[in-house]
Amino acid sequence: MKPRELLEAMFRAAVEAALPSLCVPANLPPRPKGRTIIIGAGKASGAMAKAVEDSWDGPLEGLVVTRYGYRVPTTRLEVVEAAHPVPDAAGREAAKRIFDLVQGLTKDDLVLCLISGGGSALLALPPEGLTLEDKQAVNKALLKSGATISEMNTVRKHLSAIKGGRLAAAASPAKVVALMISDVPGDDPSIIASGPTVVDPSTNADALGIIEKYSIEIPKAVRERLRNADETPKPGDYRLAFVENIMIATPQASLDAAAEVARRAGVTPVILGDSIEGESRDVALVHAGIARQCAMRGQPEAPPCVLISGGETTITLKGKGKGGRNTEFLLALAIALNGMEGIYAVAGDTDGVDGSEDNAGALIDPTTLARAAKAGINAKAMLADNDPWNFFNKIGDLLVTGPTLTNVNDFRAVLIEKR
Repeated sequence: MKPRELLEAMFRAAVEAALPSLCVPANLPPRPKGRTIIIGAGKASGAMAKAVEDSWDGPLEGLVVTRYGYRVPTTRLEVVEAAHPVPDAAGREAAKRIFDLVQGLTKDDLVLCLISGGGSALLALPPEGLTLEDKQAVNKALLKSGATISEMNTVRKHLSAIKGGRLAAAASPAKVVALMISDVPGDDPSIIASGPTVVDPSTNADALGIIEKYSIEIPKAVRERLRNADETPKPGDYRLAFVENIMIATPQASLDAAAEVARRAGVTPVILGDSIEGESRDVALVHAGIARQCAMRGQPEAPPCVLISGGETTITLKGKGKGGRNTEFLLALAIALNGMEGIYAVAGDTDGVDGSEDNAGALIDPTTLARAAKAGINAKAMLADNDPWNFFNKIGDLLVTGPTLTNVNDFRAVLIEKR
């Protein structure tokens, strides 16, 4: 394969390894004596609901909420759409309906919860004393702050009536089985979609500490809640005694699938990690340094090789441009490599949307900066303005897949050719 063809094939393999049609059926629980209620939230929840419908032998009912544009056709289950990453009224109404669905159940009933990344914004049920506008203000501030996904979801679960184990507590004494597609570093189930079915080890004080760490301005009602509200369900809570959380797709499995594509092409894969965090441009500098060491010293692997990594980087927004963390990573990587021969890269969000734009990510090659300069584009200025989408759009190097209907977070691959 040509370098770009190989990188795109690796990205596709990473996505396909996490498709609900493959990973949901094998993890379905036995039919219960009573009712089967299907609920869920996340970018993959629509496709997960379809996979349940196609495989479930028996009656079922329920509702899941997914991002706008991620709905799939279903016949027995309702799929609604709402906003991400900042919640809207549709998400609030869907969360309320989901919460109501699990009320008054018995120990003979089963609640099958379909959870994937994006569920935090989509399950937007404010607790007493807070409004949707309060939650929107906090979400917007968190997204601009540079906070990690773990930190953001710690705050979110303490400003919710449904997250942080509260959904599972409401379903007690029914059996709750949550099928999870992980989009968080370390696959911590209490962080995925802010853990609606998972006991929460964090506290209101932890959430307030994160707010203060990033100097985030929050509404007075939010601060009051974090100081005085009841805590989320903690380990040992009897209401979550019959909850089973099952991880059915992970970033690591997707990295392994991409690595196999590289091996078959005669390229040695080097997996750097599935839980890499930090500022996108800082992570790019590290990847550039390792790529140069491979090219010039044959360490940690001699070319042809490909560096593979996952996780979720962050951006501290200072400019007014467009783009997401993957295109920001690639623009910083291209600047750091400065046209070095034989090095190519792809980075993209496995859900098909990098940030709020219409692309999954982008690609770079040794000619990226030269082609941009010829078109009158100043790469460093665009990076300073957080404007990677316009950079890659102008030179035709965006990676556009459309919604993939799954989400195991970011995928990055840096290919070093043999000289």
